[in-house]
Amino acid sequence: MPADSCVGWYKSCVSEFPPNDRFERALALMCKGVEERVFPGAQLTVSHKGEVVCDAGIGRFSYDESSSEVTSATIYDLASLTKVLATTSMAMKLYEDSKLDLDEPVINLLPEFAASEDIRHSYVTTRMLLAHTSGLPGHAKLYEMCFLPAEMKDAIYKMPLAADPGKNAEYSDIGFLLLGFLLQQVSGETIDKFCQREIFAPLKMVHTCFKPPVEWKQNIPPTEQERHFRRRILQGEVHDENASAVGSVAGHAGLFAPASDVTRFALCMLGYGPQIFQPQTIEYFTSRASAKKVSPPESTRALGWDTPSQPSSSGKYFSTHSFGHLGFTGTSLWIDAQRQISVTLLSNRTWPDRSERTSEGIKRLRPLVHDAVIDALQ
Repeated sequence: MPADSCVGWYKSCVSEFPPNDRFERALALMCKGVEERVFPGAQLTVSHKGEVVCDAGIGRFSYDESSSEVTSATIYDLASLTKVLATTSMAMKLYEDSKLDLDEPVINLLPEFAASEDIRHSYVTTRMLLAHTSGLPGHAKLYEMCFLPAEMKDAIYKMPLAADPGKNAEYSDIGFLLLGFLLQQVSGETIDKFCQREIFAPLKMVHTCFKPPVEWKQNIPPTEQERHFRRRILQGEVHDENASAVGSVAGHAGLFAPASDVTRFALCMLGYGPQIFQPQTIEYFTSRASAKKVSPPESTRALGWDTPSQPSSSGKYFSTHSFGHLGFTGTSLWIDAQRQISVTLLSNRTWPDRSERTSEGIKRLRPLVHDAVIDALQ
């Protein structure tokens, strides 16, 4: 997917772009992604040293030429970026307030988790949930057998572990679902209410929320023509089935936002704008857990966050002092604390369906876009 071949015509694909052409290769690559049907549209927002230096909308909501163009006002289903913008951030706030002990067994906070016949549940801690080392499986189609949120909770509480706690690192939606329940128990309120007051409002993330209001729908691209569970076009409702079944407010998915709001959060993590976390908390949660000898040495995971591996979706230039996360719908956020750079890339690559082709396409595209952004800032 060479960018140079499409530099020059990319502006016809861009609905908004900065006044300079520094990012033309990155934007051209994204336009090429539209042409190759990796996604129908996307947003790219870049910050450098506290300033937003690129804010672009590419393509449309769908492949229909009459559909809305993507602009800076477009709101995307963030999918697993929920894990860092909401759930991990909630954990960080409770940790700072000395309300959350990361090494306390989960069963002390959620006694229901001890109901499982798997006695290893008693060894699982909050830290393990954050670092994806709890031993819980990565995914389970709970929505196919649980029809009420209470049934979802009960199924997770009783779920056997797939590995011994602390021994293996396996990225786990189930672990973050459980973490969401735990944080709600500790705080006494739901994730959406806590995050709105403690995170989104202070950072002026005014278009970030779970369960977007109906009037926002016209600004939200559809994520899928879903044919198996809900059997309708998903637009303005969470794409993830388990999150939908638990009530659309979950620890692993459910958050919606435009790239500009995600960048406001990134700037906070870099020390700019309103500060809602202490610097030492940010450093603690975004450093590799393996460096603290609480995760397997091969794990790249921090607490909630991920760090660059080889190869990485962040490309080849992000420093070792970087952290980020991906989302299934085609979203990503990478932050380089050393270079003071954030790159937010949001799309609906799952439209019209979650094919392996678009999954592989965005895997190829992401590192190229990140490399082009860093080249532009050199």
